Amino acid sequence: MGLQIADSSPALPDWLLPLAQAADAAAADSGNGLGPRFTRPEGMDGVPRRSAVLILFGEDPASGPDLLFVERAKTLRNHPGQPAFPGGKVDPGEGPVTTALREANEETDLDPAGVQVFGILPDQYVWPSDFLVTPVLGWWRTPSPVRVRDTREVASVARIPVSDLADPANRVSIGHPSGRSGPAFEAGSLLIWGFTAALLDGVLKAGGWERPWDAGRIVPLPQEVLALAVRNLAAPGGEDS
Repeated sequence: MGLQIADSSPALPDWLLPLAQAADAAAADSGNGLGPRFTRPEGMDGVPRRSAVLILFGEDPASGPDLLFVERAKTLRNHPGQPAFPGGKVDPGEGPVTTALREANEETDLDPAGVQVFGILPDQYVWPSDFLVTPVLGWWRTPSPVRVRDTREVASVARIPVSDLADPANRVSIGHPSGRSGPAFEAGSLLIWGFTAALLDGVLKAGGWERPWDAGRIVPLPQEVLALAVRNLAAPGGEDS
């Protein structure tokens, strides 16, 4: 049986409308910067592989709006051990929405029938895995239980309140192995950094949730995270999702 996708016509909650409007503007104008805009360096051989991620907003009665994350298994070749939005490689004949929902189902057991897709953001290039990623925005209109479905791909699944992610006390800049720095989020035991943190940073700004924080507070990657990142840099081009 194929995956069922929720009807996209019902109205979104008021707190999601600013983000939906920003996504519409970004779709109408590729130069409109909702979040980062990573492009593939000129001169690279071949073509990047296509993938999609699901940026899924839910709402908990106690903690308010939240986002769904997975922690990638440490044994994966690409981005091992990193927190991420659910997603993966586009299969032949798929579009980004189908891919994002299918991958979320395969990784977390999410029921796609409860998800209302309300936006597609501009493609983003991810190095060193050489993926061109399409971020898909979703409203979890009818939440379903989620869990780790395949331990070969996912170590944990978490719903993290937007208020926690926007809390300045949970925000730092991470010094990357490349020498650059970028936004990061401390969410309990998870450190969200890299591509996912850059996307999240843009989404919080566009949705009106960002609060002033000290971007000059730069901390190094923890040693275990750095070791996994270095392994990733040394072995790009894997086939995992």
